[in-house]
Amino acid sequence: MPEDNKTKIESTPELTQSSAGSENAKPLAAAPMGRGGGFGGGRGGGGGGRAFMGPGEKAKNSGQTLRRLWRYLDRHKVKLVIVFLSVLMSSSMMLSGPFFIGKAVDIMAAGKGKVDLAKLWNLVLTLVGVYLAGTFFAWLQIFVMARVAQDTVRDIRKELFAKLQTLSLRYFDARPHGEIMSRLTNDVETINMTLNTSVTQLFSSTVTLIGSLVMMLTLSPILTLLALIIIPLGLLVTTKISKRTRKAFTAQQTELGRLNGYIEEGVSGQHVVKAFGREKAEIAEFDEINARLKVAGTSAQIYSGTIPPLMNFINNFSYLVVAAAGGALAIAGQFTVGVVAAFLSYSKQFARPINEIANQYNLIQSAIAGAERVFEVLDEQPEIVDAPDSIELKDIKGDVEFRHVYFSYKQGEPVLKDINLHALPGQTIALVGPTGAGKTTIVNLLTRFYDIDSGEILVDGHDIRTIRKDNLRRSLGIVLQDTYLFNGTVRENIRYGRLDATDEEVEAAARACEADDFIRHLPNGYDTVLGEDGGSLSQGQRQILAIARVVLANPSILILDEATSSVDTRTEVNIQKAMLALMEGRTSFVIAHRLSTIRGADNILVIDHGQIVEQGTHAELLKKNGAYAALSNAQLRREAEMRESVNLSV
Repeated sequence: MPEDNKTKIESTPELTQSSAGSENAKPLAAAPMGRGGGFGGGRGGGGGGRAFMGPGEKAKNSGQTLRRLWRYLDRHKVKLVIVFLSVLMSSSMMLSGPFFIGKAVDIMAAGKGKVDLAKLWNLVLTLVGVYLAGTFFAWLQIFVMARVAQDTVRDIRKELFAKLQTLSLRYFDARPHGEIMSRLTNDVETINMTLNTSVTQLFSSTVTLIGSLVMMLTLSPILTLLALIIIPLGLLVTTKISKRTRKAFTAQQTELGRLNGYIEEGVSGQHVVKAFGREKAEIAEFDEINARLKVAGTSAQIYSGTIPPLMNFINNFSYLVVAAAGGALAIAGQFTVGVVAAFLSYSKQFARPINEIANQYNLIQSAIAGAERVFEVLDEQPEIVDAPDSIELKDIKGDVEFRHVYFSYKQGEPVLKDINLHALPGQTIALVGPTGAGKTTIVNLLTRFYDIDSGEILVDGHDIRTIRKDNLRRSLGIVLQDTYLFNGTVRENIRYGRLDATDEEVEAAARACEADDFIRHLPNGYDTVLGEDGGSLSQGQRQILAIARVVLANPSILILDEATSSVDTRTEVNIQKAMLALMEGRTSFVIAHRLSTIRGADNILVIDHGQIVEQGTHAELLKKNGAYAALSNAQLRREAEMRESVNLSV
């Protein structure tokens, strides 16, 4: 991975991956294992691609949102001063143009066949200089404001992404990934576009509006009164339409987030879609969401597009009235033709800012809606936080104890009930039981991705709520049934568990779990770049690399979720040897479905409906002839039936 990614990894200890297919559909991740290594690997995250903002939802507090945006802009005061001075100079230059044009018209009209060419050329050169200066300052304001806008949205993106790293897994459980991505990309980009155009445009339009009005009053108060008739009518049109425009833009942003969520799920879950022949159903559902976005987008564009032509009609009608009245007054000798020409130019300049302000209002409404969605995320409070007096343990030994632990993902629906267990340093604790019994939840709580409802979880005698999260999670190494690899080299993927590891240590970790041989047969060996989630590697090869990552991390406590379920029998034997060596002297929690893999465990916990119904060694539990014996016998029967089926087919 690139160097900037490595820096990001080191600064984000809480790493997440959505899950929909594992026990209790809850994710789990740990720093040694790597980002996105949650238990399970569901399709795009909880929520099924359904956005959680209702269409047409209005901004709750526009004033507060604008004040918060200003706090970001306030960091660039000097640049903003340059922008506003450039806007002022540019607008002033453009405002002086009609005045000189009027003077030129009067020179030509007063010449009666003999035009004073010297005065005329002086005016022309002055006008050229004015417009060149105006053009320069216009370019300067665009150049500086682009820097301000990009710096601002960079800061917002940085804070937003950093915030996502601190949020608890409950937040991600309830929201589709595409919706979150939409806030990080589409909504932030909307803010960027608005800052790039609206801030300078509004200031420029205001200066032009006021300057044009002053010049018009100077030239002719009577004609100015006629020109001002358009203001109440223009405001009425803008106000009426903008109410609907804002609602339409908010609905458009919401539907876009919903569409992004569905696309993200569809791309990441292609193997599932094809396996179940759901292509047509997926297309149909996409068409439905796409159609809703089309309706919302069409409404937003129609409403926003209605204002300019209406304002143009009003302005042109006003221009016609002013031109007729000005011509009549000029004929009557009230003022010169040059004054009429200058006044008409100023009346056009006066009308243009009104149109621009009306158009910018639409963009601002869209930006406010997007900014509020961004600030909603920034205002989210993480459920799991370090206590002010949290401690950092050195040389964690791996003494783990659960005392009367109760937990529920949803209030009133307990998942774990009065869990009591004690793992001494170096012991292997196996968790067995039917799907949904609560096995994964136990290790979710140990890693403190969720806080318990009541009871205590102790590591080396300390309640984990008093230990720094990053300190606790660095002591954990997790190997999952469904692993995750990055779009980077093989070496970088293994090193993710310990960024300061040397190349020799990376290769030693690979050799320890029988990965070195197949890695060296890849096109570029350890420097082969893998695609997203392992690219063309087999599931077994991805699993072996995930194991190598944990071997390199060298944690105090191991969590293994059927770590060898995706490899062939020969590789499984070799990996089991490596895992036994890795588990030596370390506390290990093994979630097992094949009971044959945990016969040597120091203590086997049988979990059912969130409770420990039996515990003991393999031999002790078989003698009890209870739930564990029933599970063991059922597995033996299934294995015998499978062998018999294979023999019959042969």
